[in-house]
Amino acid sequence: MVADKIVLAYSGGLDTSCILKWLINKGHPVVCYMANVGQTEDFEAAKAKALKLGASQVVIEDLREEFVENYVWPAVSYGLVYESRYLLGTALARPCISVGLINCLKDHQALALSHGATGKGNDQVRFELACYTLLPDVQIIAPWRQADFVAQFSGRRELLQFAADNDIPVPVTPKAPWSMDANIMHTSYESGVLEDPDQEPPAELYLMTRPASEAPEQACRLAISFEKGRPVLLELEDGRKLTTSLDILETLNEIGGQHGVGRIDIVENRFLGLKSRGVYETPGVTILHQAHLDLETFCLDREVYRVKQLLKDRLADYVYNGFWFSPEVQFTRKCLDLAAENVQGTVKLQVHKGAVTVLGRSSSKAPYNADLVSMDQLVGFGPQDATGFIKIQAIRLREHQRLTH
Repeated sequence: MVADKIVLAYSGGLDTSCILKWLINKGHPVVCYMANVGQTEDFEAAKAKALKLGASQVVIEDLREEFVENYVWPAVSYGLVYESRYLLGTALARPCISVGLINCLKDHQALALSHGATGKGNDQVRFELACYTLLPDVQIIAPWRQADFVAQFSGRRELLQFAADNDIPVPVTPKAPWSMDANIMHTSYESGVLEDPDQEPPAELYLMTRPASEAPEQACRLAISFEKGRPVLLELEDGRKLTTSLDILETLNEIGGQHGVGRIDIVENRFLGLKSRGVYETPGVTILHQAHLDLETFCLDREVYRVKQLLKDRLADYVYNGFWFSPEVQFTRKCLDLAAENVQGTVKLQVHKGAVTVLGRSSSKAPYNADLVSMDQLVGFGPQDATGFIKIQAIRLREHQRLTH
């Protein structure tokens, strides 16, 4: 191992650029690692900036397909939603990026990892729990939790002064009064003006979606096919049939964005115990979530479906809190993968002015018997069977009434 080499999770922004220079000034060779998970980023410009500041090397890794197929698609299959509303776009990206960081550390025989996550947020927990699980002996340098760094940089003003003193390029455009994180699944916004939970988000905040009121008058119809709960085919009105994971998600993002689908504004419970306001745009996965929810209700046995609801809620908590690689997540995923075996079929949808409406569904694996459920046929059981069923169900209700009155 090279004694003092560090791999830095680098974004090209003010914080990680200052951290890069701070580490270099302490005598550490630094390899900057940048993961492309679908965010809008000028990676080459960020690479040039890092090298100019003294980084020994910059690694840019395209993880978009890995992220969608091994993190986003499983989350769709499991129906993961944190606290009934948040589809976990940031939480799912962190373990994916962590794998890349650990591989980069091994490839470059570095001693430690460093990141720019703050001391009050979820990301420090997610990154570090993932990295400690993947490489138990890894050393992690978290500057925003180190006394000497915090003493030097108490806020943005000190960072800007350090940037000026060390020839770190700073954007000339004003900084947006909120923080943002983006990937191919979603864009999230928090802090700044959003810290007032009663403050309406500025209209210019949203980057992926337009207001539903400004959506096209013409609705968009489409069909999504699933196998084992995962999207495998997107059929569009113009006859196109998309089968690759990136094509499916990027196209649904475009459709959902045009129609104002997938915006939420919530206050959530962070793992650290703080309540935090977050604004999210998740257009494509919102469409997928609605389609999958309809299909799994159609395909799954009633009791399996109910047990699945319990497990997916626990799994959503685990993922949000940073335990993607934990034994409890491995166990829960195996259970949910078994449930997903029969979630196979096609859902027809309409997307229009902020709404996703299911128009129909079909599956060769659904325990749906049109003859059995028909009101026009007596197949399978007769009226007298229903009478006996009702009487048995009423026994405890009658006894409860007798005892309490």
